[in-house]
Amino acid sequence: MPNPTDWITVGALAEGFAPEAFILPQLADLAGRTLTLHFANGWIIEHRFDAQALHWQAADGHSAGSAPYRATSVRPGIYLVDFIKHEAGKAWSISLVLDTLSQSFTAVLGRLPEAAQVERGLYARALAGEPLTDVQAHFHHGSLDRPWQDGACPHAPTQELVGLRNRYRYSPTEEYEHIYLNERYYSWQCLKGVEQGLCDTDRAHYYKIAEQLYLFVWREKIVPTLGLVMIDLQQHRSDGKIFGYQGADFDTLSNFPVSSHCSVLNRTEYGL
Repeated sequence: MPNPTDWITVGALAEGFAPEAFILPQLADLAGRTLTLHFANGWIIEHRFDAQALHWQAADGHSAGSAPYRATSVRPGIYLVDFIKHEAGKAWSISLVLDTLSQSFTAVLGRLPEAAQVERGLYARALAGEPLTDVQAHFHHGSLDRPWQDGACPHAPTQELVGLRNRYRYSPTEEYEHIYLNERYYSWQCLKGVEQGLCDTDRAHYYKIAEQLYLFVWREKIVPTLGLVMIDLQQHRSDGKIFGYQGADFDTLSNFPVSSHCSVLNRTEYGL
């Protein structure tokens, strides 16, 4: 077992997860399609998919480009599309939950902190009343191929995962446990794998996408990391990604897929 103080980079984590990983296949369903995303904040962005890349163009010109993408699905009709957008010298993690059943979507825009931000101590942050992590996650909702109207997107924050203790098997060698503490935090520990013995409690975000289907996002404070997964409690499957820096130099990004076979260990009812 590693020493419990041996924190590793996201790049090293990706290497540990890779052998025999239970990764869902890349879907070709979206190739050749064009979807226009109408955001609740007024953005209108066309997304054109081909077999290799996603091309986007904002109606007001504020954003345009193309990037390789990953498209998966743990529930028929609902897709998770993930890619990295490079604009104005910055890299953004973009994850889209495209719900063709309700013609709606949820977009998660993530950013990693720079080295100087991470070097500021947790104690100073706590005393100043600041978030303990500078990893950013911004959530946007909207409608697919139709103008936005209030209530058009059924995806909403939820507390339905709170109290669950779940086990996630990402490969024959990598296994984790999650405990969803409350609407803002969760705890994790590595039961088996390259982080075995490590654990922490981090900022969490929960959205209900459909019945027993959830979008779960977390932001780590020790090693700057953005994690995002879709959790299907009906199929006992999860799929998503982990985004961070490849090494300790903050120069190269790592954005690798994670999929698991998951199971509920127990549920705690607090009766508050």
